[in-house]
Amino acid sequence: MYNKQSLTINEQIDQLINRGLSISDPNSAFHFLSHISYYRLAGYWWPMQSEPKENHVFKAGSKFEDVISLYNFDRELRIIIFDAIEKIEISLRTKLIYHLSHEFGPWWFQKMEIFLNVPEAVKTLAVIEEELVRSKDIFIKSHKAKHKDDLRFPPSWKTLELTSFGALSKIYGNLKNDVKSKDTIAKEFGLVNHTFLPSWLQSLAQIRNYCAHHSRLWNKNLPGRPKLLPNPPFNWIDEVPEEKEMHMLYIHLCCVKYLLNIIQPLNNFKIQLADLLEKYPSVDPKH
Repeated sequence: MYNKQSLTINEQIDQLINRGLSISDPNSAFHFLSHISYYRLAGYWWPMQSEPKENHVFKAGSKFEDVISLYNFDRELRIIIFDAIEKIEISLRTKLIYHLSHEFGPWWFQKMEIFLNVPEAVKTLAVIEEELVRSKDIFIKSHKAKHKDDLRFPPSWKTLELTSFGALSKIYGNLKNDVKSKDTIAKEFGLVNHTFLPSWLQSLAQIRNYCAHHSRLWNKNLPGRPKLLPNPPFNWIDEVPEEKEMHMLYIHLCCVKYLLNIIQPLNNFKIQLADLLEKYPSVDPKH
């Protein structure tokens, strides 16, 4: 049974010092720990601890200042990534609305016959309905007032503006493989056909949620694995990580960059990342 009790901030500081973490300015540490929880910071000092980790003993030379530096690096990294994924999300939404509305009409997202997994499509539709009910957007309220006798959802160009990136990625991945728009969208993103894009979108949706909820990305074991093209038609990396490294952030950053090069050819994503690593020289890029 779990039996640990909560500690005061001063007790937290004493515990860290006793475990070997150097804290040169206890007042500064008190300030940080009063605004950033001990457990959140633990994700950043975890690699600083010796094996076995259960003993919580810090390696020689471990400093609280380096923990805060890592924390700030990760925070700025999430801001850069979140900004980049926003562009991908808006582009995906635009392409889904445009191509599928022309192929199947304005209410294509309610046509269950175009989806592989109908129960999953029904679940996604229920989530979209909740978003519509909650919406205070003027364009939705105006639509409902103007078309009060039309019990259908608003057309896709209105409804999908409220839909999350996660739901959009599920909608795309769940389209039947013979849906023409599925290949068209993948090709426009430089991914040749529908085989590869679903895994990219799922991975980026997960990362986007980490960013939105301020979760750690540095040294994170990511669950998603983007399926890579053997011969991408556009600029790609020369050294592809091995399978054992696919859980790290790097390959996902490469996917973001690949898509951004198509959506916003003059993007500075790579420069932003390089500048961030230069700003925090104590951060090990391997993580």
